[in-house]
Amino acid sequence: MTLLAPREHLTGEEVTKGLSIVLRDGLATQAMVTLTGGIFLVAFALSLGASNTVIGLLAAIPPLAELIQMPAISLVERLRNRRLICISASLIARLSWIVVALIPFVFGPAAGIAVLVVSLIFYGSVSAVSHCSWSSWMRDLVPAEILGAFFSKRMALAMALGAVLSLCASIFIDYWQTHFSVPVTFAYSFIFIAGFIAGLIDIWLMARMPEPLIRVADTPSLFRQVRAAFSDENFSRLISFVGSWNFAVNLAAPFFTVYLLTRVGLDLTLVIILAVLSQGVSVISYQLWGNIADRYSNKSVLRVAGPLFMLCILGWTFTTMPERHLLTLPLLVVLHVLMGLSTAGVTLASANIGLKLAPKGGATSYLATINITNSLAAGIAPIIGGMFVDYFAAAELSLTLNWRSPGAVFAFQTFDLQYWDFFFFFAFLIGIYSIHRLAFVKESGEVEERVVVRDLIARMSREMRNLSTAGGLRYMLRFPAIDTIPDTEKDGETSVPEHQISENR
Repeated sequence: MTLLAPREHLTGEEVTKGLSIVLRDGLATQAMVTLTGGIFLVAFALSLGASNTVIGLLAAIPPLAELIQMPAISLVERLRNRRLICISASLIARLSWIVVALIPFVFGPAAGIAVLVVSLIFYGSVSAVSHCSWSSWMRDLVPAEILGAFFSKRMALAMALGAVLSLCASIFIDYWQTHFSVPVTFAYSFIFIAGFIAGLIDIWLMARMPEPLIRVADTPSLFRQVRAAFSDENFSRLISFVGSWNFAVNLAAPFFTVYLLTRVGLDLTLVIILAVLSQGVSVISYQLWGNIADRYSNKSVLRVAGPLFMLCILGWTFTTMPERHLLTLPLLVVLHVLMGLSTAGVTLASANIGLKLAPKGGATSYLATINITNSLAAGIAPIIGGMFVDYFAAAELSLTLNWRSPGAVFAFQTFDLQYWDFFFFFAFLIGIYSIHRLAFVKESGEVEERVVVRDLIARMSREMRNLSTAGGLRYMLRFPAIDTIPDTEKDGETSVPEHQISENR
């Protein structure tokens, strides 16, 4: 255990080497997450015969499991060895993917679904402990001066790798279905094993990262922290917004993949391409939204990006009228582009507004309250969605325009809600309510929506002109160097906001 013991002081060379490993760790982590979660996990569950209730439960497990981070803080403060905790918890949690990969070989469909749910509950719960120690570890390792640039680079590299792996894995799945008579569930097993191997590589990299000695400060109990946040009237309004917003988003978003695969009938590769398109738009949009938030306010960004995202959810109801039509695929492309754009604005502004409205010296407890609210809302919504979605399977609400004349009779269907469409519509209504709750939150620098829209369009136009040149492309691909650490930070510890670290893990 001596090799994993934290150090009292880290030299500049040790920090630089550690940051280089953190970048590679990000690639390994992204490889594991890409191959063991998201679209592939949902598709695997569907191939086992999982119901909508099970799909909702699978979507609820990760956010609900993150609540374990709160009591895990005491474990980190007691042992004061975050690297040991992170490695141990990660190794134990990731062993569950071997069990998941063995499901097609050992268990039948019904038993396999039960094993899948139990394995993911175990994985999410133990992983939450490692996430807690990881956030604190990175907070002290990464210098504050390069925090944003460093994790932006890490995220960009990871998302690029994730996009490539997603496409390769989806092509493998589609090839398996076309050329092999063996059930496709076995193909997913190979993908999960590959993800497990990537997870082991990630653990090996974590063992090589240096860890500065943790500084433990006395903090009030979790109950007192939560009560303090809710007693702040303006911050409690923000909590109301983020809670209702996350409920609305997670009522619909976990079922997008199910909808595309089962209702629209798209191939897995095409579903992956749409997801990669949305993620790519999000990445290049962060800087645009960040500049607007700095110039005006985070609330101004939310009042534009939020309604745009909700309109996109409503737009999903028009992708089938009532079945797949000529404009289905073009509409899905437009929706994914706009969702990527709006998601970047909401993600950035909702994180920053919490930090801005939290009082000095109390940011940790206030942001912890937001995290608890987000986890509960994001966990409860898909469970409710999965339980009640089948109720609407036989329901339909439509509006048809009929034309009758002596020479012709025809009908034009202008509006049709069936099955999943009802949940998209309900999510849209709840999302609009959350935007209404946002109106009561006070933040300095607020401007009207039209000002933000005009500025956003102008900035996007400039970016498009820049990207049309070779110099612009080089600028987009250029990342800040990680070895430019100020001398004042090289031999000591640093302190960075923990919430910014956890979002990049």
